[in-house]
Amino acid sequence: MHTLTAASDATVLVTGGTGSFGSTVVRQLLDTDVREIRIFSRDELKQDDMRRALGDSRVRFHLGDVRDYDSVDRATRDVDFVFHAAALKQVPSCEFFPLEAVKTNILGSSNVIEASNANGVASVVCLGTDKAAYPVNAMGLSKAMMEKVAQAFARNNPNSATTVSTVRYGNVMASRGSVIPLFVEQLRAGKPLTLTDPHMTRFLMSLDEAVLLVDHAFAHAEPGDLFIRKAPASTVEVLARAVAKTMGIEPELQVIGTRHGEKLFETLATREELARADDQGDYFRVSVDARDLNYGQYFDEGDKQESELDDYHSHNTERLGVDQVVDLLMSLPAFRRLIAAGG
Repeated sequence: MHTLTAASDATVLVTGGTGSFGSTVVRQLLDTDVREIRIFSRDELKQDDMRRALGDSRVRFHLGDVRDYDSVDRATRDVDFVFHAAALKQVPSCEFFPLEAVKTNILGSSNVIEASNANGVASVVCLGTDKAAYPVNAMGLSKAMMEKVAQAFARNNPNSATTVSTVRYGNVMASRGSVIPLFVEQLRAGKPLTLTDPHMTRFLMSLDEAVLLVDHAFAHAEPGDLFIRKAPASTVEVLARAVAKTMGIEPELQVIGTRHGEKLFETLATREELARADDQGDYFRVSVDARDLNYGQYFDEGDKQESELDDYHSHNTERLGVDQVVDLLMSLPAFRRLIAAGG
């Protein structure tokens, strides 16, 4: 089983390894008997900061870009498992520069998959986002295409020794670039909390839960599988008031309007996916559609189940109130560190 706890004597590559997810999974891997962890990213300053912070000889740093196949190829040699976390993730910036999202999130992911296959990697898990379901923005579209690239590889390479799968999850609380650190910064400065739309809902999950999802994929994936993490949600207003409550501040709220490419709610699993999904408790497993291009029999039969299902989205999942979100926030070491930093 390809799990973090089975990383003994394995070499693991983490693309985008200096990011929020990468840093978390690397620290968890260092608690195992892993042989080597390779951090692959393009920011040498973040790599140097991480090298100094970890101080562990098992961590090796590879400077490169997923857009460049040769640098990915060198990094994947003699690797057992790949966590593919490198991506452009900011919705507004991808709206203004969509071709950059294409180059990193689609073509870069293809480079990771193809290089892993060429070098005999056992398993690759590509990290996705809820924005890939019914995408309306360039970031979501590019991550949806990443899923398609991974699934197409599985479909077209049935004899490959490399198992490629994808995962999809919602907003990671207190991660770098998320709204929670912004709320904390605004509260400390005595400024109003800026809300795009008070009624907008988002899934809420922790970095540890994201790592568990990827771990689950390594343990259970068949080629082309998509794993989706179930999660509760809250409105943006509830989240803002919860952050303020943890700091003992009565907030002033300022509605600034929806940003480029934002949805009112996010979808984690579509009804089409749920029609062929296995419910695994905390997760949905969606197997790859392995049909060939001969659709005749399926056109005649149809699928009645799809019309009976609803999407799984942040408006119809478990909805948390302010006190529940406060409890959730205070359970996160990253959030406690965040509010303690200015105390």
